[in-house]
Amino acid sequence: MGSFFSAHTESHFVAYAAPHLLMIALLLGLALLMFLFRDTVRKDARLRTAIRVLLLIGLAVPEGGLYYWYAVEDLWNARFTLPLELCSISQMLAILMLVTRSRLLYIVVYFAGIGGALQAILTPDLDYPFPHFRFFHFFIVHIAIILSPLYMTWAERYRPTWKSIGVTMIFLNILVIVVGGVDFWLGANYMFLRHKPAGASLLSLLGPYPYYLLVEEAIAVAIFTLMYLPFAFARRRD
Repeated sequence: MGSFFSAHTESHFVAYAAPHLLMIALLLGLALLMFLFRDTVRKDARLRTAIRVLLLIGLAVPEGGLYYWYAVEDLWNARFTLPLELCSISQMLAILMLVTRSRLLYIVVYFAGIGGALQAILTPDLDYPFPHFRFFHFFIVHIAIILSPLYMTWAERYRPTWKSIGVTMIFLNILVIVVGGVDFWLGANYMFLRHKPAGASLLSLLGPYPYYLLVEEAIAVAIFTLMYLPFAFARRRD
């Protein structure tokens, strides 16, 4: 239990080593199963409820464990441990979306949640390797963030529109103002608004501060547009 939960470890996470690839494969496998059995799930209310509960567990339980870990290991620090990263906020919105079935929350979680969590899974900002608690927390939560709006899309038949992209961008820019204010006040770097992460990430390719923030905006619009195209083509066929 000590090495599983300890804040101190001699080894470090290695991107695209076997455990990382296994988590990517797990995400792809679960998403594929959810897609292939979407009609079965759609027709079975108890199965839909069970999947929503499992997703809620995947979103909430590891996060509760994270804050317990912060307390036990004396790691709590407002500059680093507040839930103000994009994926932390997407996680909370995904929980509310699954509980309330809000279509407005679905829009934001579909675009910002999937976009942010997928980037996190492909280029993790993670210090702890398999089989540390933080490894499992990181991947379980990010996989659940992605699967939650996919479930709402395939099983509950929720759909974004072109306007959804604008709504999401407005939300994200308001979020940047709020989180940026907290960053300035605390001397923090939530959402990497003051500087890039130390490790390799997609941000490394986007130029120096503050220009990478503007490039991120353009990339977000492009990615969200690509994420909407399958729905646009489906509507055109109909």
